[in-house]
Amino acid sequence: MSSATPPVAQRRGNYDLVLAAFVGMLLISNIGATKLIAFGPHVEVSGLQLLPIVTDGGAILFPLTYILGDVLAEVYGLRRAHRAIITGFVLAAVMSLTFLVVDAAPPDAGWPNQDAWHAVLGFVPRIVVASLLGYLCGQLLNALVLVRIKQRWGTGHLWVRLITSTVVGEFADTLVFCMIAFGPLGNVLGGESVDWPTLINYTAVGWLYKTGVEVVFLPVTYRVIAWVKRREPA
Repeated sequence: MSSATPPVAQRRGNYDLVLAAFVGMLLISNIGATKLIAFGPHVEVSGLQLLPIVTDGGAILFPLTYILGDVLAEVYGLRRAHRAIITGFVLAAVMSLTFLVVDAAPPDAGWPNQDAWHAVLGFVPRIVVASLLGYLCGQLLNALVLVRIKQRWGTGHLWVRLITSTVVGEFADTLVFCMIAFGPLGNVLGGESVDWPTLINYTAVGWLYKTGVEVVFLPVTYRVIAWVKRREPA
């Protein structure tokens, strides 16, 4: 019996655990993203809004999905990373459809919170559509760039793969998400778009913040990837 390490495509190990964490953080982030958050006073220069810094509640956990996406692509390869991405896509769609059905269902006469439910969770389908499209673009580009760089230049310089893939993936993700969730592209799904200065601020802050989180957490990502690899079956 050969004791050689199995190829990436055959590894299993902790894949299910990483997949569960990846999908869970995605779903939680989609709900948190329904609330816009602003920090700082109003500062505008030549029509460009510099402050307040505008983000959303999804920013708390969502950057971590890219760290886990890096783990999936680096340890398990592009095929299993794609499987995780599609799994997250399907479950987020199921969540959105469930909220649509619950929102449309007639409330009990003694339950006074229908308007509050609709105002927050009724907005989730628009957020989820934005998140799904941005997520697909971003995560697929993130995994593709990471794997392609690894195939071209080998396994060294992991930090180059992680940062480059995140810069590309997060830009695509953030742009698509913001333009649909709070921009004019999403108006057809209900609700209104924010003004352009706020939208530009929101998009730029989201991209820089998410990319910055990946850079700051780079040592953690290294350790997680190493930890998962050590626990893969030999």
